[in-house]
Amino acid sequence: MQSVFPQVTKSALTYEVIAQCSTSKARASTMTLPHGPVETPMFMPVATQASLKGLTPEQLEDLGCKICLNNTYHLGLKPGKDVLDTIGGAHKLQSWSRNILTDSGGFQMVSLLKLATITEEGVRFLSPHDGTPMLLTPEHSIELQNSIGSDIIMQLDDVVHTLTTGPRVEEAMHRSIRWLDRCIAANKNPERQNLFAIIQGGLDLDLRRTCCIEMANRNTPGIAIGGLSGGEAKEQFCEVHVFIIVSYCTDLLPRNKPIYVMGVGYAEDMLVSVALGVDLFDCVYPTRTARFGNAITAKGVLNLRNKCFATDYSPVEEDCTCPICTPKSNGGMGITRSLIHHLAAKETSGAHMLTLHNVHYQLNLMRAAREAIIRDEFPSFIKNFFATLHGGNKEKFPQWAVNALRTVNIDLLDDSR
Repeated sequence: MQSVFPQVTKSALTYEVIAQCSTSKARASTMTLPHGPVETPMFMPVATQASLKGLTPEQLEDLGCKICLNNTYHLGLKPGKDVLDTIGGAHKLQSWSRNILTDSGGFQMVSLLKLATITEEGVRFLSPHDGTPMLLTPEHSIELQNSIGSDIIMQLDDVVHTLTTGPRVEEAMHRSIRWLDRCIAANKNPERQNLFAIIQGGLDLDLRRTCCIEMANRNTPGIAIGGLSGGEAKEQFCEVHVFIIVSYCTDLLPRNKPIYVMGVGYAEDMLVSVALGVDLFDCVYPTRTARFGNAITAKGVLNLRNKCFATDYSPVEEDCTCPICTPKSNGGMGITRSLIHHLAAKETSGAHMLTLHNVHYQLNLMRAAREAIIRDEFPSFIKNFFATLHGGNKEKFPQWAVNALRTVNIDLLDDSR
C-alpha cells in the first residue's frame, strides 16, 4: 500500500447529525449539498437516463424527493459529453432543480457487458450501440461526471461479483483504492461536486477493514459501501452482507460523514441498514416492479394483475397519502385496485400510477424512520414495521433481520418497547 496518498481538501457538503437512536446505530442527519438539504435516512430514486420512468420532474419533486440518481455510463453514451457540456449539465437537461448523485459507470461495465476487460488502466468494452472499442478510466469517469454536474460523484471502482473469492477480490480492493487516488486528482470541481469513495473487499472482513481505513484516510466528503447487490439469494444476501459487512463497515467508517449502501432498496433491507448506521440508499426496484403491476405496501407487495383485484374498489393502500391513493378534492375517490388491474397489462398509465405510489412509499418510509429516530422511538418503529409486514406472525420474521437487529440491541421477538 502506498504511503503517500492524495486527500480531498475541498468539499461542497456539510453533514450534521440531528439525532441518534439511544439503542441502535440509527441516526437522523441533514446533508447539505449545492442544490439544497437532504434529510437522512433517504432513499434516492433511480432516474437512469435523466428520467425516472413514468414520472415528470415536477411529479418527483412533489413527492418530496430531494436527491435522485443518474447513470454516468448511460448519459456518457447518450446524449454524450458534448450535449451535456453545451446545455450545462444534467440538471438543465432534465429540468431538475434538486440534487443528483451519479454512479461511476463501473458497475454497468461489469454487469451489462459480456466483453468487458479490467486492467490497471481502466475498463475496456465494446459500445452496445455500434461495437466500437471503448475505454473507461477513472479520469474519464470523473470527466463525464464533471460534465453531468452532479452534486455527488462516485469514484470508479473495480467491481467483482459479490460471491467472488480468492486473489481477484484482493486485487479489486487494492485497485479501487488506487483508482480513488486518480479520481481525486481528476475532479476539476471539488468545490461543487462531492466525490464519494466506495468500500470493496467482497466477503473478506480483513479486506473490508483495510479498504475502510485507506478510503477514510483520503477524506472524501462521503463514503459508500459497495458490492452488496449482486443478485444472490435473499437469505444469503442479508445474512452474509447486511448482517456482517454493513455493520462491520459502519463501525470502522468516520461517523461525521454520510454512509451510502449502493443498490439496496427493499424496505426491510433499508430499515435494518438504518439500524446499522446507514444514511443513503438507491435501487431501481420500486419503479421496475411498478411496471409489472406490483404495488409496495406496508403489508407487503400486491400484484394487482391478479384476478382477485378485478372487483376490488379499495385504494391501492388504505391511509396512504400518495397522489394515487388520496381521495380527490372534488369528492372523488382515489385510484382503485380495480382500475390498476384493468390498466396494468394494457396501458402505460397503470405503470405510471404505481410508480407514483411506490416511490412515495419508499420516500415516506425513510421520512417516518427519521421521525422515529428524532423521537428516540426507532426500536418500536422497526418492530411495528415487521409486525405489520408479516401480519403479526413472528414465525414469518426473516431470521437475517432478527439476527442483524440483535447486534444493535433490538430484539424483534421481544414485545417490550
